Amino acid sequence: MHRVGILGAAGIAPRAIIEPARRRDDVVIGAIASRRAETAAAYAADHGIPAAHAGYEALLADPTIDIVYNALPPAGHAEWTIKALAAGKHVLCEKPIAMTAAEARSMVAAAEGYGRVLAEAFHDRYHPAFLHLLSLRPRLGAVRALRAEFRVDIPYDPKNIRYDPAQGGGAMMDLGCYPLHWLRSVMGTEPEVMTASARLCELGSDTQIAADLSFPGAVPATMFADIQDGPFRGLLRVEAENGTIELDNPCLPHTGHSFSERIAGVYRVYTVAGGTTYDYQLAAFLEAVNTGAALPTGGADAIGNMAALDRIYERAGVQRTLTQASSAA
Repeated sequence: MHRVGILGAAGIAPRAIIEPARRRDDVVIGAIASRRAETAAAYAADHGIPAAHAGYEALLADPTIDIVYNALPPAGHAEWTIKALAAGKHVLCEKPIAMTAAEARSMVAAAEGYGRVLAEAFHDRYHPAFLHLLSLRPRLGAVRALRAEFRVDIPYDPKNIRYDPAQGGGAMMDLGCYPLHWLRSVMGTEPEVMTASARLCELGSDTQIAADLSFPGAVPATMFADIQDGPFRGLLRVEAENGTIELDNPCLPHTGHSFSERIAGVYRVYTVAGGTTYDYQLAAFLEAVNTGAALPTGGADAIGNMAALDRIYERAGVQRTLTQASSAA
């Protein structure tokens, strides 16, 4: 029986790990840790978690915990993931895995050195809808162009960490990492960043970002993310020599999605059955822990996504706020 400890009293944790774990009989949520004892205790009581730790170090020292779910803001991913790995824990780390590719490389090196499993929580990559899209690649033929976008409408609040650049906020980090990952997953290669532009808020984080990419073979791709202007929209479009396919809502297909497919002159609109993305992610992660199976959102993929993200920010001229650890990693 695996026991998961959660770093950070995060709002994402119930649907991302607590509820999926309760739908299984081989894993339980064993502990929650927060910097404040009262926060940890309240979270544990609200979610039926048996142990509440005041401080992340206490959770890492808990011998009953063998898996850590790092739900901290991105600024805390590298430090606490590496410490968790050093403590002998496997780590499922929220996206984006780090603040920079340099941090991601340090995290992956630590996982390899300590012989632990490390994965980035791109849960959508494990859903049957995305797997179906990937299965269509042979029928599509050579890809000619791609487009991916993700937008939500989070009201601007300077106190919201999703707008705080020092904590890893901004459209690219919070949302754009997804469409970037969709494009890389479809192509299976790394892009060159041709151009990029960003709209910034008063804190210096990007509220909107767009990039033109080029994949090997001169395949053009566009990526767009907006954290401020709704309505909610997620879209992935692939144009190829034998047809075109669009997946609406790649991020959360279990809440409603659709495929619009035109291949070899035949048009179809349909959905793919499946449970939540988080259930499939947890199943794959546990399989990796149990058997050593490779994960599509493992170390090499995480480094690749962060490297492309770094280049998009650089091309857009966004001056990022990085901690000393981030810039020195």
